[in-house]
Amino acid sequence: MNKIKQYFVDSFSELGKVTWPTKNQAVMLGLVVIGVCAIFAAIMGVLDYGFGFGMEELLKLAAQK
Repeated sequence: MNKIKQYFVDSFSELGKVTWPTKNQAVMLGLVVIGVCAIFAAIMGVLDYGFGFGMEELLKLAAQK
């Protein structure tokens, strides 16, 4: 039981040593994450549409033969 207590004491002690970001830094980093996710989602959407269109065209060509 003493080891568990010591673990939590040490954990909270280490959390006190952490340099936490300021509010402005946290907001800016959050906006960066949202922006990167939006760009990635747009790229994935374009790729999905392109591959879907390509597969439809290939299936149309295969059906004509």
